[in-house]
Amino acid sequence: MGKFYDHIPANIVSWIQDQKIFYVATAPLLEDGHVNMSPKGCSDTFHVVYDEDDDTFGVKDEVPSDPADEGDAGKKVARKSRAVWYEDMSGSGIETISHLKENGRITVMFVAFEGPPQIVRLFGTGKVYEFGTPEYEELLPLNKRQPGSRAVIWVDVYKVGTSCGFSIPFFDYNRPRNKLHRLAAFSEQKDYDHDHAATLTTEEKEKAKEKEQGGGGGASMPGLRHFWKTYNLKSLDGLPGLEVAYSTSVPFNDWKSTGKVWDADDETIRSKSRSKEGGGATLRFVTGQGLGWDLGKVLVGFGAGLVASSVYKSVKGALSAWARCLIASNQANYNGINRFVLLFRERSLQTLSGLNVRVE
Repeated sequence: MGKFYDHIPANIVSWIQDQKIFYVATAPLLEDGHVNMSPKGCSDTFHVVYDEDDDTFGVKDEVPSDPADEGDAGKKVARKSRAVWYEDMSGSGIETISHLKENGRITVMFVAFEGPPQIVRLFGTGKVYEFGTPEYEELLPLNKRQPGSRAVIWVDVYKVGTSCGFSIPFFDYNRPRNKLHRLAAFSEQKDYDHDHAATLTTEEKEKAKEKEQGGGGGASMPGLRHFWKTYNLKSLDGLPGLEVAYSTSVPFNDWKSTGKVWDADDETIRSKSRSKEGGGATLRFVTGQGLGWDLGKVLVGFGAGLVASSVYKSVKGALSAWARCLIASNQANYNGINRFVLLFRERSLQTLSGLNVRVE
């Protein structure tokens, strides 16, 4: 059965820190407005704020992977919490930020894709600290923010709910995606290079900035600030989105000087996995132990035998046809091997088609 808390218990705090993805749900006050659900997956973007009145021994900004680890005082290191925050990364939508600015309602959800099943929901009130604001700078100074970071979403948690999640399937974590970091670093570098161009005078920089903010009637710079102003000003329901980030004078990182490199993603990872698992035929049984498991093995064995028998018949039929052709042609100017290959392929395709097995 589900349980509810008025805080995030220490054992759930440590479990949250192990998750690779979380979901954020918000909605406008408008009766027919768009309810939004956003997946969040960039590593090191989610942070837990520990209770100041929690006298549990441990380091305030650090939680061990094992909540049972004990410190010198013999108390558990993991600590409870009533607030969390995450680094909001750039995207083509701005729903979460717009909804929070209007009403502050937010639910953050975590789901176990490995180990024991569990779903955790953090019900809270959210605040937005955009890039360029003092609050953002305090939580994410320039040397800690990630490329593409546009805001901090702070959530004061007033209720935590846990539920079973028995129907959630298992998934194996492979690796993080780097595409957002690569694109954002490239766009931010454009803005940085423009702002620090040695060839521009102060007057020219001011004019360029005016154009970038739309005040000079000229084309905007194609950097991240331009992207924010183009796509992140309003929600689908017309609520205000970003208001500070695209116009602030706070500089971006100089990613060239950091030497950081994000490798290109291998977007064929999943298809390669399927190829190894399924081969040509994709008939599979995924069941638990017991009668279903035994039945699955029987059916798979029967299917394998049927395919083997059909292939044998195809070979036998092709050989017979080849022999007849050799006799009829008196073996004159006849390429029997090629003929056999063609006949065998044709007969095999007919057999497999009857079994509804796709051949590519």
